[in-house]
Amino acid sequence: MNDCIFCKIIKGEIPSKKIYEDDKVVVIMDVNPQTDGHVLVLPKEHVADYTLVDDELLKHINEVAKKMVPHLMEKLEAKALTFVVNYGDSQAVKHFHLHLIPDYLVKQKSEKSLDEVYEIIK
Repeated sequence: MNDCIFCKIIKGEIPSKKIYEDDKVVVIMDVNPQTDGHVLVLPKEHVADYTLVDDELLKHINEVAKKMVPHLMEKLEAKALTFVVNYGDSQAVKHFHLHLIPDYLVKQKSEKSLDEVYEIIK
């Protein structure tokens, strides 16, 4: 999809802070994070929403998330982590993606910049 911001990020047309990449997905930092370390798991294939994701791709996304969760929690000393998938009108970008949002249980966001957090978790 030519006008999809996530497709442009995946193609390298828009810069991003990549944490992980393989042949099926890329994990990037959210540019408007809810907490330090908020990342997005994006399938490289443009899939408009959750109901259209192939089961094998969904399984792979979950496997990548399972790798990312302990990494994020250890590096950022998070106490918990929330998985979020928006669907329908709450889906701002019509390209399926999984949010991984670390939870610190005391404060939601520090004064660290996106670059500082990226250096910790990359």
